[in-house]
Amino acid sequence: MRKIREVLRLSHGSLLSRRAVAASLGISRDAVADYLVRASSAGLTWPLPDSLDDAQLEKRLYPVEPGTRARRPEPNWTDVHRDMQLPGATLQQLHAEYLVAHPNGMQRSQFSALYRKWCRSLKSYMRQTHLAGEKVFVDYAGPTVPIHDPVSGCVHRAQIFVSVLGASNYTYAEAHWSQTLPDWIAANVRMLEFFGGVPKFIVCDNLKSAVTRASLTEPLVNDSYQNFAAHYGTTIQPARSRHPKDKAKVEGHVLIVERWILFRLRRRVFTSLGELNCAIRELLDELNSRPFQKLAGNRRSAFENLDAPLLRSLPVTSYEYVEFRRARVDMSKMVNVAGRLFSAPARLVSQVVDIRVTATLVELVFDGRRVASHVKTPGDDPVIDPAHLTPAEHAYGLWTPERELQWANGIGPQTTAFVEQRLAANGGKTAGYRLGIGMRKLSAEFGVDRVEAACTKAIHSGATSVSSLRAILVNRLDMHGLDITEANFPHENLRGPKHYH
Repeated sequence: MRKIREVLRLSHGSLLSRRAVAASLGISRDAVADYLVRASSAGLTWPLPDSLDDAQLEKRLYPVEPGTRARRPEPNWTDVHRDMQLPGATLQQLHAEYLVAHPNGMQRSQFSALYRKWCRSLKSYMRQTHLAGEKVFVDYAGPTVPIHDPVSGCVHRAQIFVSVLGASNYTYAEAHWSQTLPDWIAANVRMLEFFGGVPKFIVCDNLKSAVTRASLTEPLVNDSYQNFAAHYGTTIQPARSRHPKDKAKVEGHVLIVERWILFRLRRRVFTSLGELNCAIRELLDELNSRPFQKLAGNRRSAFENLDAPLLRSLPVTSYEYVEFRRARVDMSKMVNVAGRLFSAPARLVSQVVDIRVTATLVELVFDGRRVASHVKTPGDDPVIDPAHLTPAEHAYGLWTPERELQWANGIGPQTTAFVEQRLAANGGKTAGYRLGIGMRKLSAEFGVDRVEAACTKAIHSGATSVSSLRAILVNRLDMHGLDITEANFPHENLRGPKHYH
């Protein structure tokens, strides 16, 4: 309408020719002639009345002729946009429903073109179409929140976790201490509990707690995070590296959380993580209840109508945090888990095993089968399953001085006295274990009665070793009286008193 007004001004006000008017406005002479003819037919002269706006001028210049079809009715594009977020929705099907209500309505090509034009009027973060119940986007906000320790006076920085459902924009946020794996998975668990259901996909960034190896085609998800996804029946979908538009939904909502929550908390002093999360939850409820600017309702109502009915149910059992590791079984049949040793079957020496660590258990898995399970106990001592020991190792591991004395007591008091004497003199587990083996061999070879008598002879003569005890038994000295000593009993290596006659 602006150029039409200029044509009338230059033609009637400045009295320029049609050629000059066309050259001045950059339009054809035929267009200038058409505008002037239409103005003359409508009875318009220059200057135009001040009350004549562009809409009225258009009606005067381009009246609707009898028999010309009126403008076809348009649907409520907000309802169309909401329906397009439902699974299986297509513009073709929605156009068919539109024709049921308006049989003389627009054709499908015009219907689709007008819908796309309406979508371009929305904000950029709403341009993508996300199916209800399909995706939740997760990320961390850039700013951290200081938490002051009233006892030590130290200031700790809390990380802000943000997530948003794709269809409804329903938002969740919380604070925790770090972006490490335990905090990351715990935040994901609380997020699903907040939503009351599980979406089909969790779209995340490539942080180390989520993705072990970033890749365009085959990203490697952290084993613990994958175990979390398997428990809840969802799928981890990492965004492409250096492609923030893959998770543009949460990128935009990180800014919203920073502006509507973190900025409003900037002057408050928090002394605990729980206090900070309570403040975040209050402002989060307010954010989810804030009305949309161009759509009806708010995030909460959109969640209840779109995402909530299509989310999968939470599992009956609660999630148990699990860490997965790999280690090689050393020659001592042990694996090192966080600085503590745990035993493995002997057949797995030098093999690499997968380790599953929970709050209470350490499990070893080889070729997809569990081969060992240890209960975590306080302390740093090695944890050994007796089933992993050979008979000799089992006996050595269970050996105690009390067990040796109990055996000796079953032989006799002199044997007990000899064993007590040797245990006190040697004082080590290895020496004591070898003493027990030697004494049992003598008992099996010569009998308990002779061992008891030999111990009596050894104590009387001052013998202090198992080899001396064996010599007494071999030479049958245990059968002589106690008056025979090492100096006067017959022996082939002793010359005797007759040698000196």
